[in-house]
Amino acid sequence: MRILSGVQSSGRLHIGNYYGALRQFVHLQDEGEAYYFIANYHSLTTVRDAKLAEELTREAAMAYLSLGLDPKKAVLFRQSDVREVLELYWILGTVVPMANLERAHSYKDKLDRGISPDFGLFAYPVLMAADILLYSADFVPVGKDQIQHIEFARDWAVKFNMTYVPGYDPQDPEGKEKGHAPGILKLPAARVQESTATVPGVDGQKMSKSYGNTIELFGDEKEIKKRIMGIKTDSTPVEAPKPTENVPLYDLLKLMLPEQRFQEVDASWRAGGKGYGEYKKLLLEAFHETFGPARKRYEEFKSDPAELERILQDGAERARAEASQLMKRVRSAVGVP
Repeated sequence: MRILSGVQSSGRLHIGNYYGALRQFVHLQDEGEAYYFIANYHSLTTVRDAKLAEELTREAAMAYLSLGLDPKKAVLFRQSDVREVLELYWILGTVVPMANLERAHSYKDKLDRGISPDFGLFAYPVLMAADILLYSADFVPVGKDQIQHIEFARDWAVKFNMTYVPGYDPQDPEGKEKGHAPGILKLPAARVQESTATVPGVDGQKMSKSYGNTIELFGDEKEIKKRIMGIKTDSTPVEAPKPTENVPLYDLLKLMLPEQRFQEVDASWRAGGKGYGEYKKLLLEAFHETFGPARKRYEEFKSDPAELERILQDGAERARAEASQLMKRVRSAVGVP
């Protein structure tokens, strides 16, 4: 079983990235053959400063490793170190219907937020599909908002296989029945971690770099404290029971505290008698208990850039070995030497 996913290096990683994706990545490295990449090509749609782009890519790699990703178990690499992805991106794009891209949720969402509709933004799902299909992934851990991209990847893989693989039957994609041929591009499945698919930001919206409402995993301690103590709350009096619906502080406590500890907090929250400030201090303590060891490892990687680069180059070499084999078959199928 091959697992593949990535994190875009367009900003500092935050606890939403951890609970929505990175924690799952760490667990999955023990379940199968894991390929994880830093999506620095994708980040070019928003990051237009070369020095910052390189810095954010390194930070993403250090975050993966600090949070428990083992490079001996999982393949960790930069997207840009495997250039075959761009070749597959173009070839796949020649069979992608424009209508699919026009109805992509992520594209329409960004347009609604006033982001310039350039080609990179429009064709983003095609590059994401190439990322997945290049390594013949069995499944891809994603958030709910990314499910459509996996569906696109499956649809486009089927269309490519039907176009270029004689005897391919979409009802028998692995070619198990007599007279059927297996597809060149494998159909991936999405895997969603339902309980933590959406992490609230300090303002109550989904935690996102785009909204500026994050709590950074490896940020400055003073800034982290400022963010947590500034989480949006209502004017419920100290002595009164606190509301539990659509309350980011409550949801973050539930997410970060051990279950038994949260049950105690939940009881006091519903009973009243404590102010929001006390609960914010408790969340700050939980943050440092949870991420303190990882933050220490992060500083160690930061002081040894040569070791970080060695790990990334080793991962790229392993990833390229798989990518080159797939692309030989793709080139042969489409008639490109």
